Amino acid sequence: MDNLNFPLILVIATAVTGVIWLIDAVAFAPKRVLAARGGEVGEPLLVEYARSFFPVLFIVLVLRSFIFEPFRIPSGSMIPTLLVGDFILVSKFSYGLRLPVVNKKILETGEPDRGDVAVFRYPRDPSKDYIKRVVGLPGDTITFQGKKLSVNGELVEVSGGEPYVYTTEDDTVIKAQLFQETLGASTHDLLIDPADRHAVNNQWTVPDGHYFMAGDNRDHSNDSRYWGTVPEENLVGRATRIWMHWNGGVDWGRLGDKIR
Repeated sequence: MDNLNFPLILVIATAVTGVIWLIDAVAFAPKRVLAARGGEVGEPLLVEYARSFFPVLFIVLVLRSFIFEPFRIPSGSMIPTLLVGDFILVSKFSYGLRLPVVNKKILETGEPDRGDVAVFRYPRDPSKDYIKRVVGLPGDTITFQGKKLSVNGELVEVSGGEPYVYTTEDDTVIKAQLFQETLGASTHDLLIDPADRHAVNNQWTVPDGHYFMAGDNRDHSNDSRYWGTVPEENLVGRATRIWMHWNGGVDWGRLGDKIR
């Protein structure tokens, strides 16, 4: 996902416009009113821009930091749940309210549930945002044996196995099988690629304050099986809905879909 430090840019822009507007209102605007002697009061162009943009920037900052943040899906690791080109809304208040830029939690509002689709900062490079499904909670034992997942010694239920064909970003055609997987209260679609012979056989115990993440495109996902668990402080929010899809054209049928 996009690693542009937009939160920092937004905070700086909001602060600069707010300071300019405040300084002018306190120190210079009263003098201009007196000098005008009841006539029309002129305003410097910089102040006019600051006064116009500050409320808009402030509202965007609050909404983006504490309510919902938009993201675009750039890769196929969450197919079939999320497709390349999906634009999604992420609930920022689901896992605790955090200050922008410093990401310090200031209010507890909830914790991830097993089966949530979550956005988080990649532990090896926090400037990058990843999106995966929460497979393991703190204290869980996660086992991958071949293409089968077990949580705390219990095999995770799957059903189905219908053919599913998709094309990757580099135009490679993948023939997979579509299953339905149940994790906690979440039943969601899952892809298994029978032609992929690279199976992970390992077991992990999720540390306190960490989460184990895996992609729904199970054989084509770079996730906790390869780089470890995600610390709680790296969580960004829970993916809730698709608000647009654009990948060479608009897919109207995906607009407003709830992310399961």
